[in-house]
Formats: sequence, structure tokens, C-alpha cells
Amino acid sequence: MMHPHLQSALTQRCALKIISGLNNFNPDHVIAVVKAAEQGGATFVDIAADPKLIRKVRQSISLPICVSAVEPQKFVEAVAAGADVIEIGNFDSFYAQGRQFSAAEVLELTHHTRSLLPTTPLSVTVPHILDLDQQVQLAGQLVEAGANLIQTEGGTSSHPRHAGTLGLIEKAGPTLAAAYEIARSVNVPVLCASGLSNVTAPLAIAAGASGIGVGSAINRLNDELAMIAAVRGLVESMSAAVQSTVS
Repeated sequence: MMHPHLQSALTQRCALKIISGLNNFNPDHVIAVVKAAEQGGATFVDIAADPKLIRKVRQSISLPICVSAVEPQKFVEAVAAGADVIEIGNFDSFYAQGRQFSAAEVLELTHHTRSLLPTTPLSVTVPHILDLDQQVQLAGQLVEAGANLIQTEGGTSSHPRHAGTLGLIEKAGPTLAAAYEIARSVNVPVLCASGLSNVTAPLAIAAGASGIGVGSAINRLNDELAMIAAVRGLVESMSAAVQSTVS
């Protein structure tokens, strides 16, 4: 069952996930990120699927905890340690290593994960390396396989040609396009992630996403106050977008 706080935010289309990093096992840094996320008004956090880390985060914040991995067995241990949501994805860190995920592999990971954990809320990322029509097709198959939440990506595939606001919009283009197409084809919430900022967060909501995921824009900051301010900026930009769509 989805955590009530998270479910409410997804329904209101204002969910904000702060990502500390799939390969970030530095407890001090992760704790700093998740505390900033809570103080800044984020909905939930996304951390590595490490039981010790999960327990430390659980002691530090009250927000729902999502864990990311590409090895289904890790999710079993993560849920036992207190994870609220499991996620197949945050593939960005793997692309730099030259590893890519096919539609068939992601679907198989989903089936395997569901066989291990039939009822745990499951988010699955659709790889941006697929053509857009293939992303839409895979998203539908993932929902049929038991995904409760679909996440888009694309920040690592974009190459902004301009600085400033225009560059931020260019960087978010791939994940915004995926969110627009997928949100219209599935009956579960879509989380738009990878390459987003407070400039493009409202565009994600306008595209049909129920929320956004932000990682490096927050976790690369070294000052906790700066992280809190950045999270609050995202919350405010999303709130304005939600209000404009309602009105």
C-alpha cells in the first residue's frame, strides 16, 4: 500500500522526490541530503538500497523512503529495513559506465521484483535510450506487470546549446517529452525525473506528470542550507504550476 503522504501528493500532482544517488553510500552526505529534503518540503526521498543506510535515514527523517536498485534481491532486504517504495531505475549512473538497459531487461526485472515482493509499492524507470514510442509501449507493459509508478528520464542524453533558462529547458526536453507521452497512455502516476530544475519543474506538471524527481541539482550542493533553499524553490515552482492548472 502506498504511503498516505505520498499518495496524497501524487493525487494532487505535486510530489517531489529528492534523490541522494543510487551509488551514494556515504551516510553523512545522504543524511544531509534527506534532512534538507524534509526541511525544504519534499514529499519523499530516494536512496541506495542498503539496509544500514535505510535504517539510519529512517531514524533521521519521517518522510517516505524510496530505494533504487537494479538487483531485485536487494529490494527484499531494503523493505525489511524500512523502505516504503522500491524503484527499478535511476539508470543515469550506469550510462557513464557504458551499461544500457533494454526494454526486455527492464520488464524482466519488474516481473522478478514482483515475484519477490507482490504488494510493495513499485516504481519503474523507462530508459530514455529507447525511442519515444518504445518508451510508451514499455510503460504500458510495466503497469501490466505490476508497476504502481512510472518514472521518466533523459537528462544525460540532452546536450544544451545555451546557457541560462534556455539551456535548462533544453536539458529537460527528453524527460518532459517522455512524461507527456507516457502520462497519456497509462493509468498510474508518472514521475518526471533527470535534468530538471525549478525552471522546468512546472513544465513537467503541465506535461501531465504527477510529480518530479531531482538529484544532482540538490545532492551536488555542499551546504545544507543551500540544499534546503533549492528544495523549497522546487516546491514553490511546482505549487505555482499546480495552481495554474487547477484555475
